[in-house]
Formats: sequence, C-alpha cells, structure tokens
Amino acid sequence: MQHVATEPTVGGEELSLAERAYRASRDQLVMLDIRPGAPINEDQLAQALGVGRTPVREALKRLQYERLVTTYPRRGTFATEVNITDLAHISEVRLELEPLAAARAARRATAEDRAALTAVRSELAGVEPRHGDAAELMHLDLKVHRAVYAATHNPYLEDTLIRHDNLATRIWCLFIDRLADMAGHVEEHGPLIDAIVAGEPDAAAQIARAHVEGFERAVRDAI
Repeated sequence: MQHVATEPTVGGEELSLAERAYRASRDQLVMLDIRPGAPINEDQLAQALGVGRTPVREALKRLQYERLVTTYPRRGTFATEVNITDLAHISEVRLELEPLAAARAARRATAEDRAALTAVRSELAGVEPRHGDAAELMHLDLKVHRAVYAATHNPYLEDTLIRHDNLATRIWCLFIDRLADMAGHVEEHGPLIDAIVAGEPDAAAQIARAHVEGFERAVRDAI
C-alpha cells in the first residue's frame, strides 16, 4: 500500500475532489511511487484515485507549477526527473526558511497544533528507526515537516516550504539505499518537536538548521 502524507485540514473540512487528487498524486510523485521520467496517463490516474479526469487535470496543473510533473506538447505529461544539481538551490532556500518556520511554530503553535505535534512525536517513538521500513520513515519525515509548517500559521511560508521539502524528499528517496544514517535523520525530529511544543524558538531554529545541513551532507556523501 502506498503511503500518503497529508497536511492538516482547516477546521476538519472535507477536501474537494481536486484537492484529494492533488495531494494523493503529489505524494506518489514525492515518494517516487511514480518514478522520475514516467509518463502520467490521466485516465489511469483518475481511476486509481477514484476521481474523474477534471480533478486530475486540475491537480496536474498545480503539480507542474511545483516542478513535480512536466508537460510536453504532443507528447504528454511526465514525472520530472530528479536532478541532483538542484540540491544546492533547494538547500539554500531551506536553510533560511526551515529555521524561520520552526521558530514561528514555537511562538505561534496553538493547543491544537501542539497536540498534533505531540501525536506525531508519539508515532515516531513507536517506530524502530534502525529497523523500520524506509517508506514508513520517509512518510513520517514528511508528516513532521508538514505539521511544523502548519503550526507557523503563515500560509505563504507553509506553501513554499512544502514545495521545497517535497523536492528535497524526492532526492532523499532516490538515494535512500545508499544513505548511511537515515535513522538518525528521522530521529532528529524528536528534539525539534519538543522545542516547538515547549515554546523555545531559538532551540527549534537551531535544530531545524542542523537538520537541513545534515540532509545535504548525507546526500552528497551518498553520491
């Protein structure tokens, strides 16, 4: 079964068909369930997601903007290739914005946000990172990041970071078999969540920056 990491919905509102199609197909692309360079058939995707072609088309337009799919005239739509040369550009953005998001989350998180983060923290504690399934660990990695971004209560910051974290995760998944300490990367989320829930913005920002630096270093060592 494919893992689909979702962000919290505002007020628990039901998602539209287009939003459901977008989130499901997005996470399949991020987790490389849809392989880089693979053609995307609208009819097959719609059938797999249980929606019509119109929601799928709307989803693909968003995914093209987010650099997850590419459409070529007379050829069709394809999952974008994972280009390792993009790592430096992605990390440059994340090094500035991830610490900002962590600090803002520590200052602005509501009781509901802290409860959600604490629940994810418990989920992390329930997994044996060094023997866990790689896909499950990456699913949790996405879940933590998205919960932190939601807790910033800044939709522009949240959207920007989700897009860049998605691109970074695709690179991570591409090299997952070569990474020496994926478990350590995932375990770093525990102290980050603790700092946010405790309302410690400086500590949260410092942990977030170290996390991004460690990610880039790990991928470069694996190349």
